[in-house]
Amino acid sequence: MTPPQTPAEPRTPRKRAQGPRKIFVLDTNVLLHNPQALFVFADNHVVIPMTVLEELDKFKSANNELGQNAREAARTLDALREKGSLKDGVRTEQGGVIQVMIRFDELAGLLPGLNDNRIIGCAHLIKREGGSVLFISKDINARLKADALGIASEDFQVRREGDSEALYNGWLTVDVDADLVDDLNNREVFSPNGLLPKGMRALELNQFLLVRDRKDANHHVLAINDPEAGGLRRIDPDCPELFGVVPRSPQQRMALELLLDDRIKLVTLVGRAGTGKTLLALACGLAKVIHDEMYKKLLVSRPIMPLGQDIGYLPGSKDDKLSHWMGPIFDNLHFLLAHEERDPDEVIKRLIQEESVTLEALTYIRGRSISKQFAIVDEAQNLSPHEIKTIISRAGQDTKIVLTGDPYQIDHAYLDSVSNGLSYVCEKMRGQPMVGHVTLTKSERSELAGIAADIL
Repeated sequence: MTPPQTPAEPRTPRKRAQGPRKIFVLDTNVLLHNPQALFVFADNHVVIPMTVLEELDKFKSANNELGQNAREAARTLDALREKGSLKDGVRTEQGGVIQVMIRFDELAGLLPGLNDNRIIGCAHLIKREGGSVLFISKDINARLKADALGIASEDFQVRREGDSEALYNGWLTVDVDADLVDDLNNREVFSPNGLLPKGMRALELNQFLLVRDRKDANHHVLAINDPEAGGLRRIDPDCPELFGVVPRSPQQRMALELLLDDRIKLVTLVGRAGTGKTLLALACGLAKVIHDEMYKKLLVSRPIMPLGQDIGYLPGSKDDKLSHWMGPIFDNLHFLLAHEERDPDEVIKRLIQEESVTLEALTYIRGRSISKQFAIVDEAQNLSPHEIKTIISRAGQDTKIVLTGDPYQIDHAYLDSVSNGLSYVCEKMRGQPMVGHVTLTKSERSELAGIAADIL
């Protein structure tokens, strides 16, 4: 019997960095999450077990993001074959190596024949033969198995933008003397000089500054770093009532400022349950479509992600099916239109019939060009970075997109509070002139909802 060999080195010689080269074994879910994961490990050695290719083959015909990513990963690997044999290892432009490996260890204690166990067995073989191996998977149980076998394992974190507590929240609070607050309240535009914390050079564009009286937090002035004003533009605390909705906190006033500003084309609202994200977005969207006629329709969508066990097949047309998933949207619309002294059910029905309000599944958004619409994507934390990019890239002329969600309520198996698409776009798009973001912190739904959000 021929003794097993470690993954073959590519035939082209190169200078080796000091220290052992790391060998990264990728799980299938990593490539399904991001096909470009093949190239993010710098000049290290990336091993793709043959089982991963077999699993990608099962996904390639799917008409969704997983199918697209499986096809892209396969095309990328196929293109590498022009540079050499994947069996022997192909060198990348980053100086690393990508190799497909057939062999694996059958491990005692793990059920034979399972694809996950074969992939872990590939990493185990490399470790047993002296390789410095690291198993990369987005499957928690797979990482636990690897760890139990003494194999170093990690989540795929290239999309992570930092600790979730340090994510950009869109506003900054400073405490000053009461006289300065009074002085700033008498100005329309003022400079941030002397107001920012030590070491902070400037605010991001469209970032808010809340200047508070250090002895009375209710005595404050709110301003936004307006790129056209050339400084901090003071925001009037009095805001027009929209369908009975008025801001109950400075953060809600910030959100309304972004939602009502037609220069801002992308707004992201992050916050826990009950902070008013969806309600504020719908109120502003309705006002812009019905009252101001700035947009031809209000488009509302949300990912089809059930909480808990799925109830299965839903009868009826597409609109009938969507009505079940759009229950939270209908609840908010009913609340807003109840202040118009008309039957809200009749008004909602008429708005949908006239297509002033459209409820759409994200499944059908690819390939579309959404022009002159106020588009709201609720529960956006359940979308991957790639799906978020797809949605935003659909925006046509004079369209505004609002993304709302709570990064701590995620139902997607392979996303977390930092790697989800909503957190990703908040970090990546910060500081752009036509982008604004606010993190809402206080629950305004009810006293009970606020206590539950804090304690539970």
